[in-house]
Order: sequence, then C-alpha cells, then structure tokens
Amino acid sequence: MTERSSSMKESQGSSIREAWLLCLVLGLIMINFPFIHIFNTEQFIFGVPKLVLYFFIGWPLSIVVIWFFVRYMGNGSQNTSTILEDKSDP
Repeated sequence: MTERSSSMKESQGSSIREAWLLCLVLGLIMINFPFIHIFNTEQFIFGVPKLVLYFFIGWPLSIVVIWFFVRYMGNGSQNTSTILEDKSDP
C-alpha cells in the first residue's frame, strides 16, 4: 500500500468519525430541553399529543437518516477501495 492510499483511508476514517459524532450530537439535541419543551403542550393533532407525535415521527426519521448514512458510507468505502486497488496495480 502506498503512502497516499493510507492517508486517504485515514482521512476517510476521520470524516466517518466526525459524521457519527454529528449524528450523536443532533440526536442528543433532539431529545433535550428546547425541543421537548416546544412539543410538550396540551395541543392534540388527530387526537394524539404533539410530544407523542414528535417522538413517534422523530425517532423513526432519525433511524432512517442513520440507515441512509451507513448505506452511503458503505458504498463510498467500497468504491474507494476498488479505485485504490486498481491504481496500485502496475
């Protein structure tokens, strides 16, 4: 493996960690005071409290976003490894 390909893998690993950290922080913000306070009212939508709808819509939505993220990162790492292997062969 060349120096260039190892540095590319290190930078990709670093960006993956940063993206996961961003997902964690956004998830923590979603279930913390400001947002809970906004949706914790006595108003109902279709007979269901807004806070319950917030959790029942926000939780699956965050799972779908993470699923797309993992799928995208998986495809990107496979393509990168294929390109690196092709370039390293003489």
